[in-house]
Amino acid sequence: MDFEALDSLSLGALRYLPQAGSTNDEVVQWAEQGAPDLAVVVADEQTAGRGRAGRRWFTPPGAALAVSVLLRAEAFPRLPQGDALLRLSGLGAVSICLALRQAYGLPAQVKWPNDVLLDGRKAAGVLVELSWRGDGWQYAVVGMGVNVRPEAVPPRREVRFPAVAVESVAGRPLRRTKLLYEILSRLVAWRARLHTSAFLHTWEENLAWLGQKVRVQQEDGATETQGILLGLAADGALRLQTSPGRVLRLHLGDVRLRPEGEIPTAP
Repeated sequence: MDFEALDSLSLGALRYLPQAGSTNDEVVQWAEQGAPDLAVVVADEQTAGRGRAGRRWFTPPGAALAVSVLLRAEAFPRLPQGDALLRLSGLGAVSICLALRQAYGLPAQVKWPNDVLLDGRKAAGVLVELSWRGDGWQYAVVGMGVNVRPEAVPPRREVRFPAVAVESVAGRPLRRTKLLYEILSRLVAWRARLHTSAFLHTWEENLAWLGQKVRVQQEDGATETQGILLGLAADGALRLQTSPGRVLRLHLGDVRLRPEGEIPTAP
């Protein structure tokens, strides 16, 4: 992979690995050794990639983007501690979404809090992990996985939500390094405004099912809530109108957000 275009982004450092267990784990190890803010690890293949709740993230060689970015807490002096995980998840998802929309003209949307959809199917996911010391976080690792080629889409029986490759929607081959540049350039640009209402507005206006009736289900299946997806609260929480005059705020957790109707699950 040719990373020359990334030189213009003023990244802290860049490592490319033909194969990695998890790019997030690689960045954590590097961070503990003193890696700078905006250090980036890119892998052609992941053998132990993961999504939320420890689920496996499928990353075969030559078919996807697997990238993790180190963000040091001192770069976010105006971001409230309690908002970090949600807003950083939004940062990764918004960066991917805007790259697909603006650079390729694709109808990308953010499935709150951390997935990106194309034509209603999952094309990318974000996993943010924070390292804490005392009451404050020291650094965050923003891991992003994008299904670029059809080979990157896992078998239907292994997914909880329909998946798709970017190339399948675009109808043409894409250069992975070009897509990586488009994503990282937006991440770099928006991270300085992560605490602002402008970021929140951009995240909100790109939400899937905004203004529509959705279902939110706990992963254990014990609790299900229906309501109108109103948008985002100031901290990035999802606002769901469950009845006239009653608005529920959902924070980052192990929940499943779906449009009204049958919730697709793996057989």
